[in-house]
Amino acid sequence: MNTDQTAEAVFEMLAHAVAGNTEQVGRLLESIGTQSDGDRMYGVCCALAEAGKQALYKVFGEQPPEHMWALGERSPGALAADPAKGFAARFLIAYANDDRDTTLALFQAALHTDGDQYVDSVCALLAQVASLCRLAQQAA
Repeated sequence: MNTDQTAEAVFEMLAHAVAGNTEQVGRLLESIGTQSDGDRMYGVCCALAEAGKQALYKVFGEQPPEHMWALGERSPGALAADPAKGFAARFLIAYANDDRDTTLALFQAALHTDGDQYVDSVCALLAQVASLCRLAQQAA
């Protein structure tokens, strides 16, 4: 899978995620993941985060509060309790704030975790962005 094919697959996967077609999402994510190295998967995460950033703008406006997007927990410790969701939220916020050093560090940390946490983290990012995209559609 070359870069153009990966890009097409990512946006097809996101469209299926927004529509709730979980079977297609799983098939595409598996295909992308098995045919990509760490660098390409970082690009996949950035592409997802760009879609999330655009959805944030659609819902909340072009100028983030205090000129920077911030992350707040409704329940203290919730992000620590679910590392995959914590990754997704932190990655998206760092990306939306144009903090590429942090996005890369977060990705590298997730990539080098034990077990399924890396896959779970990418899935959580996809789910979070799909949710934001659905919210943006409703706001239109």
